[in-house]
Amino acid sequence: MKRRLALAALFILAGLALWLYRHFTRPSPLPPHPRTVAQVVTALGPAVRSKLEPALQKAGLSYPPARITLLAFKAEKRLDLQAADAAGRFRPVLSWPILAASGTAGPKLREGDCQVPEGNYRIELLNPNSRFHLSLRVNYPNADDITQAKREGRDLSTLGGDIMIHGGAASIGCLAIGDEAVEELFVLAALTGLDHIELVIAPSDLAGASPHE
Repeated sequence: MKRRLALAALFILAGLALWLYRHFTRPSPLPPHPRTVAQVVTALGPAVRSKLEPALQKAGLSYPPARITLLAFKAEKRLDLQAADAAGRFRPVLSWPILAASGTAGPKLREGDCQVPEGNYRIELLNPNSRFHLSLRVNYPNADDITQAKREGRDLSTLGGDIMIHGGAASIGCLAIGDEAVEELFVLAALTGLDHIELVIAPSDLAGASPHE
């Protein structure tokens, strides 16, 4: 057990070192902290649009899309972006690799279990001043998590929280997708609107492969 904990700590430190190197050596157009969501969108908007608009157009969609769905697969360490067309049908757009996510298959049950939640969620907050560059807060625990905890007699005050999709390459209980990817997702989420975003976190992709491969 001690050896496994030591290896996990070394992995996290290595990921953090990589993120620090990339963060402080990669030029960023972002203003210093504290900054607002609007400032981030203004600073990053043109670059993000040049990257995402062609991918959306290739899928027959406009930028920004009216609605998006994010599909996070633990086993594959992949975050897929799907967006809705004018008829409300969702089409695959692109994928980002998940650089770090602790835990294994299975839902998050309590604070400190290092598990990434599983289920259907929403993005409830954009944090432009995250310690991990930028972050999007997941609404864990949601109503389903609370209902299941009650059924199992678990203490609702110990379910945990502060689950994020964020930059960097190290994470415990969250999804780290790197600084460039989180910039793209952050701006897209801000332009699309949080009420029009769904997030599904699953243990694996039952389809077996990314639709973009």
